[in-house]
Amino acid sequence: MASHAESPNLKIRDEVSALKRERTIGAAVDLFYEHGYENTTLEAVAERLGVTKPFIYANIGSKGELLAEICSRGIASALQAIDSVLDTPASPTDSLTELGRRFIIAVLESQKHIAIYTREEKNLAADDARRIGEMRREFDAKLTKLLEKGIASGEFQLEDARMAALSIGGMVSWAYVWYRPNGRLKLSEVAERMTKLILALAGVGTAGQNTKPRPRRTRAK
Repeated sequence: MASHAESPNLKIRDEVSALKRERTIGAAVDLFYEHGYENTTLEAVAERLGVTKPFIYANIGSKGELLAEICSRGIASALQAIDSVLDTPASPTDSLTELGRRFIIAVLESQKHIAIYTREEKNLAADDARRIGEMRREFDAKLTKLLEKGIASGEFQLEDARMAALSIGGMVSWAYVWYRPNGRLKLSEVAERMTKLILALAGVGTAGQNTKPRPRRTRAK
């Protein structure tokens, strides 16, 4: 009986703990982005939240753990995007189209996280850097496999699936530099236009096309 009575309280405590953790990460993201990792102290994070330093330690641990969590989130969202697409029975073209949208949105919604990772990768602990690097390679490998599948089916016109995967990943990941949430295009519009670029890079729709110029027709005299 006691265990059943305690379970709702345990759930509430877990939810409160998760909320505190997210608040801490959110404040750290803003400060690392604005001032850099080395110029931000845990005291500054606590001050931004209006709490004491022990609050930070209770919910995160160390400043290095905060950085690792932030840096891994952008990569994790990209992996989630590709896994959600690969789990469907769609064609390579449809899969790449949907992946383009989800990947771009995932990256741009994690704009600050990606920026922090790019700037602060050098400050990651060796184990954290290795783990996040493995996540990046996992994404590249899965995208390469999807492109190879499209080549085999004749839907993609590519000579090097691996290079294409790296090019797509680089193009999308670098969008954090120029994208502005209040810019000329909405996020959905950016995703649609960049997805078209991804499909063009993969050579979608060019299969079987004659690349030679057509002869000009002459009118009968």
